[in-house]
Amino acid sequence: MPIWYDPLGLALGVALDRLLGDPRSAAHPVAVFGRAAAKLEQSLYGDTKAQGVLHVAICVGGAAAIGVAVQRIPSPKARTVATALATWAVLGGTTLAREGAYMADALEHDDLERARARLPHLCGRDPAALEAPELARATVESLAENTSDAVVAPLFWGAVAGVPGLLAYRAINTLDAMIGHRSPRYQRFGWAAARLDDVANYVPARVTGLLTVLAGPDRRQALAVLRRDGHRHPSPNAGRCEAAFAGALGVTLGGTNVYGGRTEHRPTMGDGPKPGVGDIRRAVRLTGMVSLAAAGAAMAASFLLNRATMGRRQGIR
Repeated sequence: MPIWYDPLGLALGVALDRLLGDPRSAAHPVAVFGRAAAKLEQSLYGDTKAQGVLHVAICVGGAAAIGVAVQRIPSPKARTVATALATWAVLGGTTLAREGAYMADALEHDDLERARARLPHLCGRDPAALEAPELARATVESLAENTSDAVVAPLFWGAVAGVPGLLAYRAINTLDAMIGHRSPRYQRFGWAAARLDDVANYVPARVTGLLTVLAGPDRRQALAVLRRDGHRHPSPNAGRCEAAFAGALGVTLGGTNVYGGRTEHRPTMGDGPKPGVGDIRRAVRLTGMVSLAAAGAAMAASFLLNRATMGRRQGIR
């Protein structure tokens, strides 16, 4: 079945995200998917990679199938509405910026307890013993990485693969957050979710790095740090985003992180000082600029692909 590219639907979905953000509701499509995936895990779980692969195949395949069903809607207007709703459901750029602004406000008022309580909304780092400088670094790093996960990647897959791409990507990313981390329970069962997320984010993470170079306040330094340090992160993708942000903002990211009692010592990226509280709002602004650039690029790509597809269909007729 041919893919329907709908630049207007993407644009409307981006506008909805800007207006509404990501409501924290049990009825939100991503929350519904998460509950369904957790329930399926109860039936399929086993400490093997094979059972993890089956779990991921059913969850991601189901999400993609819903996207295919949307593309079969005969009415172009109804398809556009469905594309807009799907785009809004999978985007998280506005909520990401709000979380960054919340952390900035808490730390600007020296309210460490409020900041520590909020940090899990952004990342899985243990905030209990973190002081303001480390909370600031965690926030900037999370803004950098999640600019790709919450904005650039879903728009990329929506542009190149339509609604099936939007829904499948969000399913992959959600599963990675649920079961893709290293723990005794998910070391093998979560392997497929983590590896598929790496694959799905490979191109978008590098696009995020390049868009950060173009949108950042220091393009030359952003490009230099991206090229020099982007590969040093243990993640094949997050390092590209964090290195570009480090260069653009003139700070150094990376260092020692604690995740549920597990300590990781990560290489540093960048040449400036460690980020301070004042750098959080700069990172939020950079996230917004990169998000706008990604939205424009996705709509342009979708428009061109739509024209090419329509031309091929007319040629066949």
